[in-house]
Amino acid sequence: MIAPDPDDDAAASKVWAVYVSEAEKYDRSLVESWKSDMEGMLIFAGLFSASLTAFIIESYKTLIPDSGNSTVQLLTQISQQLAAAANGSTFQVPPPTHFSPPPTSLVCNALWFISLGLSLTCALIATLLEQWARDFLHKADMRSAPVIRARVFSFLYYGLKRFNMHTVVDIIPLLLHTSLIFFFAGLVAFLLPVNSVVTYIAVGLLVVVVTAYALLTVLPIWYPDCPYHTPLSNTFWRISQ
Repeated sequence: MIAPDPDDDAAASKVWAVYVSEAEKYDRSLVESWKSDMEGMLIFAGLFSASLTAFIIESYKTLIPDSGNSTVQLLTQISQQLAAAANGSTFQVPPPTHFSPPPTSLVCNALWFISLGLSLTCALIATLLEQWARDFLHKADMRSAPVIRARVFSFLYYGLKRFNMHTVVDIIPLLLHTSLIFFFAGLVAFLLPVNSVVTYIAVGLLVVVVTAYALLTVLPIWYPDCPYHTPLSNTFWRISQ
C-alpha cells in the first residue's frame, strides 16, 4: 500500500483553504446583504402599517351604523309621537331601516385591510429571514479542517438554492409594493364620496405610481444594461425569452 504523500496533503489543504476563504466571503456578503435589506423592509413596513392603521380607524366606522344618527332618529320619532298625542291623531311608527354600508366604503376597507395584512406578512417574513440569516452564519462559522468547512459551506449553500431562498427574499419587497398599490386604490375609494377634485388627484397619483412601476418592471427587458428593476422584472424576463 502506497503511503500518502505529505506534499500532496499540504497542497490539497491549501486548495481547500482558498476555497473556504472565497466561499466564506461570498456567503457572508450574500447573507449580510439580505439582513440589511430585511432591516430596511422591517422599518418601512412598520411605519407604513402604523400609518395605514390610522386610516383604517377612521374608515371602518363607515361599515357600522352611526349611533349619532340613530339617536337623532329616535328623538325625532319621540317628538312626532308627542305631537300626534297632543293633536289627538294617530302616529304610525315607521319600520326600522336596515343599515347597508355604501359600496365605496366596502371597497375602501377591503383594500386597506388587505394592504395591512400584506404589510404585516412582509414584516413577519422579514423577521424570519433575519433569524435564518443569523442561523446560517452561525452554522458556517465553525473552526475545523478546511476540507470539512468546505463541505459545510457547500451543504449550506446548496440548501439555499434547493429551497429557493433567493425567491423568498424577492417576494418580500413584492408584497410591500403590492400593499402600497392597494393602499392608493383604497384611498381613491375613500375620497370618492368626499370630494371629486381630491379624488381626481388621488387617481392621478395612483396612475403615476402604477405606470412608473410597470415601466421599471419592463425596462430591463428592453435594455439589459438598465440598472432599474422590480421584483417582477426577472419573471417577465424569463417569460419573454
